[in-house]
Amino acid sequence: MQNRRAAIFPLFFAISLLALAPAAFAQDAPPAPEPAPTPVKARLTLSFSGLTKSQVLGGNSWTIKGKVSSFVAGQRVTVEVKRAGRKLFTRSLKVTQDGSVGRFSLPMKLSKGGRLTIRASHAATPAMAAAQSSAARVRIVSLYARAGDRGLAVSYLQSRLARLGYVVGRRGSYDARTARAVLAFRKITRMARTQVATSEVFGRLARGWGRFKVRYKDHGRHIEGDLTHQVVALINRGKAVRIYPMSSGKSSTPTIRGNFAVYRKDPGTNSLGMIYSSYFIRGYAMHGFVDVPIYPASHGCLRIPPPDAVSVYNWIKIGTRVDTYYR
Repeated sequence: MQNRRAAIFPLFFAISLLALAPAAFAQDAPPAPEPAPTPVKARLTLSFSGLTKSQVLGGNSWTIKGKVSSFVAGQRVTVEVKRAGRKLFTRSLKVTQDGSVGRFSLPMKLSKGGRLTIRASHAATPAMAAAQSSAARVRIVSLYARAGDRGLAVSYLQSRLARLGYVVGRRGSYDARTARAVLAFRKITRMARTQVATSEVFGRLARGWGRFKVRYKDHGRHIEGDLTHQVVALINRGKAVRIYPMSSGKSSTPTIRGNFAVYRKDPGTNSLGMIYSSYFIRGYAMHGFVDVPIYPASHGCLRIPPPDAVSVYNWIKIGTRVDTYYR
């Protein structure tokens, strides 16, 4: 009987161990891994500041702005800029939170003209799916303009000239009047006397050059003929309100220098070809004439271009002072 009990005990112990083993193994086994999160899908869009109808003047500052429809911390986007189909550069930008969306920006300043193609993209990460914006196009307008041109560069040129008192033509169009304004500006700033607005003209305008320095501010509403720079300015309240290119007397028949007043006005064109003449001393007058070269060429009068003659004539009154001098 004792031998039988002795045989049964080991068997019972072994069965007990087998019963306990699954519980022990269950306690020691690591927890099942959680499923990986699904990457967030987001949409990238581009916008800009500092542009005018997708255009900007060369050398001016503007900004590429981007939006990510869903913000995910730690994400970055790549902005690629191409010119004429060739990669100009790429930038990796940090996405910052703005409520539930993300935003990024890239300040820009390019001088060379041309058409740019801009895209933003996000590479796939565990937290965010890959995304790419639509292509956006921007035109960098060269700082150069000449007769017949139109557009942003011309409008900018005209606005700068007009602020200083130069008489420009139809806005956005580089017409003959705008060309004459450029010539007058070039004369005052001692540049080559042409009618082309080069990058140097734009640069000097941006720096505030070309302001007419009124000599006789106490003469009220009057005219000043600057014989050195070959320009004439209509002055009101101490400021040049209109500036025109002119041609004064040549060396053999120089313009008389001094302070005078208009005593006679003749409308129309006389037998000498003088157009809408305003006489300020003896036979000397300010008038339109078909030939207004960039240098002194008259018989002593102040010649101005015929298209400006009528408006200048109407501005002048009997008694209007006329001051002529060399700088």
